[in-house]
Amino acid sequence: MKVGYLSGQLIDPSFSFVPDGAGRFDGLTAPDTLPVHYKECLMFDPNTVSEVISAAKDKAVADADTARRAISVLDLTSLNDDDNEQVIEALCKRAQTPVGNTAAVCVYAPFIETSWRALGQSGVKTATVVNFPEGGTNAQRVGDETANCVSKGADEIDLVFPYKAFLAGDVTTATEVVDATRMACGTMTTMKVILESGEFDDLAKLYEAARLAIKHGANFVKTSTGKVPVGATPEAAVAMLTALRDARDEDGISAGFKASGGVKTTEDAALYLAIADHIMGDGWATPETFRFGASGVLTALLETCGAKPGDAPAATGNY
Repeated sequence: MKVGYLSGQLIDPSFSFVPDGAGRFDGLTAPDTLPVHYKECLMFDPNTVSEVISAAKDKAVADADTARRAISVLDLTSLNDDDNEQVIEALCKRAQTPVGNTAAVCVYAPFIETSWRALGQSGVKTATVVNFPEGGTNAQRVGDETANCVSKGADEIDLVFPYKAFLAGDVTTATEVVDATRMACGTMTTMKVILESGEFDDLAKLYEAARLAIKHGANFVKTSTGKVPVGATPEAAVAMLTALRDARDEDGISAGFKASGGVKTTEDAALYLAIADHIMGDGWATPETFRFGASGVLTALLETCGAKPGDAPAATGNY
């Protein structure tokens, strides 16, 4: 049996997190009441996706107000093989823009301390990635990796879901990895679960994966690592946001959404925000409930706000 790990304690993966009244995950229950064949209980109609996207396109406005809103929910990202301290320090400086700060910066684990030192008292969070980008299945290893990142000062952990195992039908293994990461995060560290939506050929399965991650303590479900050919898509956003809505309405669990991989323009950002407004309600998308994972898009957003070209950062990586 695989186990999770936190502060020297082995974690039984049959345990699952249950929310308190505020949608946080502060307690444990066992065994998990979700059956292995849980998908029979989940309802999602892919035929509604095009209708939702069409309605959102009619509502989306790529103006300065939208750009400022998008900046406020942006995880400014640099996950490149040639990253160094100077690159990350520059990233942290760029996150503090003339029209408002981004929500977070997202960096590799070796740069966690560089990031939070550079950010100081700005209020910008430091996020990092674990089980990245492959989405491995060793819950013990991922739990250890997460605990190490938390000890270094990471505010947020972006976990790559074991999507290959899940798509192969191994729900148990996928659940164990999420549970181990949740335990290592504790109650204070935000956990975002990257589903790698571009690897799903069935939106109903993507919806199921999102519901599973939410049930097991995800504070956010995220589209992509940015390391596969297909990143965020409006279709994936509809499936995942519908899972968030249903988890809220049916289970009383509050969680958020992060679009990452391929968000390049103010128009892109406006569409994803409009989809969120359509499904979750106007004004739902705030830094506590919605994020973009991107780098180059900040240039476009600042230009939409009328910032000088010199204020806009250079793009870093496939984001």
